[in-house]
Amino acid sequence: MEKTTLLWILSVLLVLIGLAGIVLPALPGTILVFLGLFLAAWIDHFERVGWITLTALGLLTVLSFVIDYLASVYGVKRAGAGRQAVIGSVAGLAFGMFLGIPGIILGPFIGAVIGELMANQDLIRAGRAGLGTWLGLVLGIAVKLAISLAMIGTFIVIYLAGS
Repeated sequence: MEKTTLLWILSVLLVLIGLAGIVLPALPGTILVFLGLFLAAWIDHFERVGWITLTALGLLTVLSFVIDYLASVYGVKRAGAGRQAVIGSVAGLAFGMFLGIPGIILGPFIGAVIGELMANQDLIRAGRAGLGTWLGLVLGIAVKLAISLAMIGTFIVIYLAGS
């Protein structure tokens, strides 16, 4: 197989693994999408997709992390959760990653509930903290997915326009 074909396959794999990584927090999803698109531009010697587009895609990558963080904080704060709930949600996510998809989904919720219960001993408030954490996680995933799809769409449009 030709070297260029292998590089294109690697580029597409990076993008696809990146999209999976948006849902699976163990993988740096948006970064992998960007690296796949950067590799695709490099394969073409940056003739169709140049540095201006790549800089914009890089800024979108950074923006996805900022928005993801803000969505998580918003979810936790909106629910009235305290610092212990935030620490618990992070610990729950870290532990949950070892349990696969159910752990990734339930880990932050359970961790936030336990953290809030340890701080306030109020089951209703702890439930709200868990729900807020989970909603922030879902919102962050949705935003990262939308940004990544916009990055891919932008790359494709500019790549095809350059041919």
